[in-house]
Amino acid sequence: MNDEQISRGRTIHRQTGNTFYYATRLLPARVRDEVYVLYGFFRLADEVVDGDDFDDAAAQRERLEAMRAAALGRQPAADPVVAAFAELVEPHDIRAADVDAFVDAMIADVDTDRYRTYDDLETYMAGSAAAVGHMLAAVFETQDREAAAPHAAALGEALQLTNFCRDVREDYEELGRIYLPGTTLETYGVRESDFEGDETPPRLREAVRREVHRAEERYRTGVAGIELLPEDCQFPVLLAATLYAEHHRVLRKHDFDVLGADTSLSTARKLATVARTYWHWRRLRDPVAAFERASAVPSTDRPQPAPEDPGRVPQLD
Repeated sequence: MNDEQISRGRTIHRQTGNTFYYATRLLPARVRDEVYVLYGFFRLADEVVDGDDFDDAAAQRERLEAMRAAALGRQPAADPVVAAFAELVEPHDIRAADVDAFVDAMIADVDTDRYRTYDDLETYMAGSAAAVGHMLAAVFETQDREAAAPHAAALGEALQLTNFCRDVREDYEELGRIYLPGTTLETYGVRESDFEGDETPPRLREAVRREVHRAEERYRTGVAGIELLPEDCQFPVLLAATLYAEHHRVLRKHDFDVLGADTSLSTARKLATVARTYWHWRRLRDPVAAFERASAVPSTDRPQPAPEDPGRVPQLD
């Protein structure tokens, strides 16, 4: 990779992934630039789906297919970040299946704006989140990638589920999408019109609460695999998890008002989370124990925040 490629990847990361950028900067020098490039590639694909530079869905799919071919070395890359990503595939044994799964998910996003069940959503996240986790584990040079794979997938899904819960209003108003599973919405009697106001109706709050709880189950599974990563990558990944999960504290503070409240993290809150996570990590050197003490995710041996009507909460899929 050359300086232009790395600089472009870092700029994309800093401008579009501020929360994750806090953790990426703490990665060891041996992988930091590679992660900038990976993130840049993921964001470029995302911008093809969500941006305004294309006239129709066919043009979006064509660009994504070109990115796939370039990423896998089948044709020249039009963007320096995509070219840099292609240079990482062979040295880090990034699997073509993961690249394909990611691009397939982006292509699916072009035409899909609703998900009937959580299984449907999970199929999408297998490419948009789980495959990303697998590629990061490869770049980290994880020794036992097979053992780490389900944990990497779970953590990737947890981060994305947090985004879906945090960004309900943005996804609906700007992109016309709803990522909360239709079956969850039906369980709580949520209607399409409930997404259109300035304050979240109680039934939609309960649906979001349900999906936050699902995300927290995925965090627990994901964090349990951090110990399988190289030692110099463990704290940055732990920090990424606690920073993203901190959105759950903000969501609970606002009683899951995802339409009217500001659910973003302030700089002060981010810095406090970094300090809290580092203190517990230095003291315990155990990713699971540090996450339980530093994050907004309740541990399984502590009382869980209960919904208003516990009898209506469906079991986890």
